[in-house]
Amino acid sequence: MISSKSARIVIHFFLAVVGLIWIYPFIWMVFSSFKTNRELLVSGTTLLPEVFQWENYSRAWNNANFSGYFLNTVILTVSTVLIVVILCALTGYALGRVNFPGRKLVVMGVAAIMFIPKGYTIIPLFKLINQLGLSDSLLGVIVAEASGAHVLFILMFTSFFASIPKELEEAAEMDGASFAGTFTKIMLPLSAPMIATTAIMQFIWTWSSFLVPLVLTINRPELRTLAVGMQSFVGTYSNDFAGMTAGATISLVPVMLVFIVLQRYFIEGVAGAVKS
Repeated sequence: MISSKSARIVIHFFLAVVGLIWIYPFIWMVFSSFKTNRELLVSGTTLLPEVFQWENYSRAWNNANFSGYFLNTVILTVSTVLIVVILCALTGYALGRVNFPGRKLVVMGVAAIMFIPKGYTIIPLFKLINQLGLSDSLLGVIVAEASGAHVLFILMFTSFFASIPKELEEAAEMDGASFAGTFTKIMLPLSAPMIATTAIMQFIWTWSSFLVPLVLTINRPELRTLAVGMQSFVGTYSNDFAGMTAGATISLVPVMLVFIVLQRYFIEGVAGAVKS
């Protein structure tokens, strides 16, 4: 019979192989971004380039305006994450800790919104942003991306706050803490894993968002995000395959780095939401 140690080694080896196969296209893209167009087309699955072509990144960054797209994406993503975290934490706290008439119906209504495809809301969202006078502006894209119910995050915060013992809240009230003080000084710090999970997931979704930035910046090319800029790059420089891979790498690497650095908090947050 195979010992448990040997079984773990076999399982880990198998998972390592599967993981390598899974991430190989991304690794190939990164290395291909340093090749010439000819070498990229004839090298097949070979990774290392003959000579590292750093000008591919310079061409994408400067000629294709990825520098401007990158700045727009950073501003959009950071602003949206901050707004979503604050709103979802407040909503989750109210639904998880405050007993009011119709609370269960509200929670059910919020959960039902999850089944509405985002594509169905793009037209009323566009009209609303236009009526607010925020069309063709980065602020309008931020408001559009931060709007919506963000059901998953609200339910995560609701479940977490509902699991906190009432004695903790009562002790804070006896010490003279207000409702807002209890939330900001006690409840919010305790929800750090939920905040991290929400921030990471919203960061990934906003950074790679395409439809909303495309629709709301269609008349202002300088306001494009990386996702929209990448699509424009493919259309304008359709034969510059090395430049495409360089642009795609610029777009994807920040997301990978953020997840790698904060993955421990993400796992803790998801585990905490499941336990709650």
